[in-house]
Amino acid sequence: MNADASNLNPALLESEVKNFPTDSRNVKAGEVFFAFSQPEFKNNCFNGDFMDATKFVPKAFESGAIACVVRQDRYEEHKESLKKYTDRLIFSDDVIVAFQKLAHNVYLNWDKPVVAITGSAGKTTAKELTAHVLQSSGRKVLKTEKNFNNGLGHPMTVLKLVEDDSYEVAVLEMGMSTPNREIARLCEITPPDFAVELNVLPVHVEHLGSIENVAKAKAELVEGLKENGTAILNADDFRVAEMRNLHRGKNVIYGIENEADVKAENIEMKRFGETHFTLKTPSGEEEVIFQLSGKHNVLNALSAAAVGYSFGMSAKEIADALNTIKPPTQRGEILHFQEGFTVINDSYNSNPAALLKMVNTLKDGAKPENRTIVVAGEMLELGEDEKEIHRQTGRDLTETGIDCLIGVRGFAEDMVLAAIENEFDNRASFFPDSDSAGDYLAKEVKKDDLILVKGSRGVRTEKVIEKLVERYKVA
Repeated sequence: MNADASNLNPALLESEVKNFPTDSRNVKAGEVFFAFSQPEFKNNCFNGDFMDATKFVPKAFESGAIACVVRQDRYEEHKESLKKYTDRLIFSDDVIVAFQKLAHNVYLNWDKPVVAITGSAGKTTAKELTAHVLQSSGRKVLKTEKNFNNGLGHPMTVLKLVEDDSYEVAVLEMGMSTPNREIARLCEITPPDFAVELNVLPVHVEHLGSIENVAKAKAELVEGLKENGTAILNADDFRVAEMRNLHRGKNVIYGIENEADVKAENIEMKRFGETHFTLKTPSGEEEVIFQLSGKHNVLNALSAAAVGYSFGMSAKEIADALNTIKPPTQRGEILHFQEGFTVINDSYNSNPAALLKMVNTLKDGAKPENRTIVVAGEMLELGEDEKEIHRQTGRDLTETGIDCLIGVRGFAEDMVLAAIENEFDNRASFFPDSDSAGDYLAKEVKKDDLILVKGSRGVRTEKVIEKLVERYKVA
C-alpha cells in the first residue's frame, strides 16, 4: 500500500475495517483515517492550497479511529501531538497514492467487470443512463456518486466494495483536467473491461494547451483497457472514432450521423422533454420514448445502449430500460410550471460547445408560440483566451435564433456585450450574480416561455431556478 506499518500494534492487524474516511469530522469507531496534506495534493494533480489533515489525527483517534495513515515528514512536524499514537500510525510517502493502492487491492479481490466512461461533456448523464440500463437487466451496479471522478472520488467509490462486495458490475466515471495522465492513473486503480468514449471538446485547454492534447488525455481510457477489453466509441466524433486503433480488443461503435453498430434513427421531439427514436442494434430494433431532449442526449443513450448490447441485452430490453429514464437533477432536468412556462435546468457545468448544443436543443423543441430565453453563466477554465471565447459565444448565440439572453457573472458580460454588438439590442442583459438574474427573470417570465438555465457549478445558476420556484409552482 506504499506504506510502512512496522511500528503498528500487532493486535490491530487482525482488525476488520469497513470504512476509510478522509475527513476527520466523519470518523467513527473502528475506522482508518487517511490524513492528506499539501504535498500529496500537489503530487496528484490537484490545484490550489489544501489544509494539512495531519493536525486532525488526534481528533480522529478521539472519534474512535483504530489507525491513521500519515506522511512521515508531516508526522515529524506534528510529533508533539502524535507521538503517543505512534503504534497506531501507518506511515506513507504519499497518502493519496496509498489510498488509491488500497482501492486497487479491493478491486482485485472483487474482480468483476468495470465500465469506465469519459468525455468532455455528458459523462455523468451517460454514467447514470448506463447504470440504469444494466440495473434493469437485474444486475447490482456500483456507480460513481455525483461527479466523484478524480484521484480521490474514484477510490472512494471503489472502497464501497469493502462494506458490500455483492455488486456485479461497476460503472465508473473518469475525468481529467490536467496533462498529468489522470485517466491513466484511474485505469491503474480499476482497469476497465469496457471503455466508453463520449466526445472530445475544447474543455480544459487552459491546462492542456490544445484540443489535440485533450484527445490524447481522453484516449488514455482506451489505452488502459484490459487486454481483451471493449472500446465503445462515438462514430460522430472523429477524434473518438480514431481511437479504435489504440487497443487490440473489440470495438462497438454507436452514433446517429455515421455508420455504427448501435444507431438511432427517425429522431423526433414530440414535446419538449420527450424524444422518440428507433434504436437499432445488431440484435434487432425497437422504438424508444426517451425523457431527455437533444441529439447529444440521444448519443448518451446510445452509449448506454452499446454497453447493454455488449453485456448481451436484447434491443427490447435496452429500449424498455431507456423508456423509464428520468433526467438527473441539474443536468437537462425539465421543469414544467403551472403558469405555463418550461425551464431546462442544466446548472451543473458549461463550456461553449455544451452551451450551444443545449441552445440548439432548446430551439429544436420550441413551438411558434414559445419565447426562447437563455440564461448563460460565466464559463470557467477556458484559458487565456476566455474573454474572446465568451465574446465569440455571444455572437454564436445570436445566430441560433433565441429571443433573449441573460448573462450571469464575470466574463458573461463580454458574451452579452458581443451579442448586443451583433444587433441583439435590448434582448440581452447582464447580471453580476445568479440571485439578481433570478430576481429579474422571475419578474419577466411569461406563459409559453421556454427557458434554458446553463452554468458552471462555481456560478451557482441553480439559484435562478430557486427564484422561479419561490414565486411559481412546478406542475
